[in-house]
Amino acid sequence: MTLPPELITLASYMAGEFDNQQQALAEPVWYVHLHLWQRPIPLFSEDSLTLFAEQAPITNLNRPYRQRIFRLYQSDQPSTGLQVQYYQIKEPETFRGAGCHPELLQQLTPEDITFLPDCRLNVQMHQISLNNYEFSTTSASEYPCRFTYQGNNYQISLGFEATADEFRSYDKGIDPSTGKATWGALLGPFRFTKRQDFTAELPI
Repeated sequence: MTLPPELITLASYMAGEFDNQQQALAEPVWYVHLHLWQRPIPLFSEDSLTLFAEQAPITNLNRPYRQRIFRLYQSDQPSTGLQVQYYQIKEPETFRGAGCHPELLQQLTPEDITFLPDCRLNVQMHQISLNNYEFSTTSASEYPCRFTYQGNNYQISLGFEATADEFRSYDKGIDPSTGKATWGALLGPFRFTKRQDFTAELPI
């Protein structure tokens, strides 16, 4: 299947190693200095481009967390366009550190991940200049993104923006009982600058 060029562009913008050093230095009270890895993986390659993501604080890069899978694809509804579906990894410890050690991802199969039905985003593409774009997202579900991990229930407000050199995360943890955000992008997005490009790893 031939993938649409806008899908390839989005995946290339997202694929890489990032950090928010400048933001963390400017506003250390509100923004932890993080590294973020988003590695292409050959899952759902018949119609999608898929990324493994995890992040770690600069003070403990050996203990990454928030592992997740992004599946980027063209919706079968022409009016919808691109979408991003999130998946959960069933055994995070098995793949911990795969952002730095992509050989671990060679073992990853569809049986190792869980589909999260209400964790899906619609993607809008905006042209900034010639061959230069910005992607933004909105929720594709009327229900909150919820999942269970180690027996605990979680709710997250998902969202991001992506350009050729920056990934902005709007993810926030939500207290289901109050609807209030408790962690994450409480005062605006985490602004991650791309430090290393993983576009060459995309299966295209």
